Amino acid sequence: QVQLVESGGGLVQPGGSLRLSCAASGRTFSSYFMGWFRQAPGKEREFVGGISWSAFSTYVANSLLGRFTISRDNAKNTVYLQMNSLKPEDTAVYYCAAAHGGASRSTSEYDYWGQGTQVTVSS
Repeated sequence: QVQLVESGGGLVQPGGSLRLSCAASGRTFSSYFMGWFRQAPGKEREFVGGISWSAFSTYVANSLLGRFTISRDNAKNTVYLQMNSLKPEDTAVYYCAAAHGGASRSTSEYDYWGQGTQVTVSS
């Protein structure tokens, strides 16, 4: 069992930055592929990016490349999503998730989910 808790969301102006954290507790966090997803009102949950257990492989959605980066610290059982140059269309609830089966962009492949943290980009 893995428990995930996101933090770091909030209100930010366009062009600003936020760093989201996802703290994990439970067993063998380091063996899971960690993903970030987001869901805007009225839209489906979409893949933002992910990172392998070793941090050797990272993935970011093409539309977010250059603005979003993902990292993890297995010693702290934490994964991070750094978001720069934020735009109003980045407004959403952001979720972290853990997949035992490896890298995936599909929500159905993830075994555990956090409760989400709201990010609002507005002036």
